[in-house]
Amino acid sequence: MEKKNNKKPKLHIRTGDTVMVISGNSKGKTGQVKTMLIEKQRALVEGVNMITKHMKPNAQNPQGSIEKTEGSIHISNLMVVDPATGEPTRIGRKLNDKGKLQRFSKKNGNLI
Repeated sequence: MEKKNNKKPKLHIRTGDTVMVISGNSKGKTGQVKTMLIEKQRALVEGVNMITKHMKPNAQNPQGSIEKTEGSIHISNLMVVDPATGEPTRIGRKLNDKGKLQRFSKKNGNLI
């Protein structure tokens, strides 16, 4: 019998982090992570990767419309911005004195 692995992978980005896009059409833009799609390893970032969506006419909007919304972006194209310095940095994990994993900046060692 095979064991089922129901664990979700640990990612370097969490909801609420400020991130910078490092590649793609939105390269260089920063924004806060709204939601994480953990299974797909993608994130919705505020104001980044804007897509147009054509909405059909309905009772609330009889004319129909074209709406701009954020599209998801793969987490490999995102880098966490260090809150202390405001620069993008790689993330590491180390145990704190209470025995919990704590994220830290690899550039300067500050806890995030």
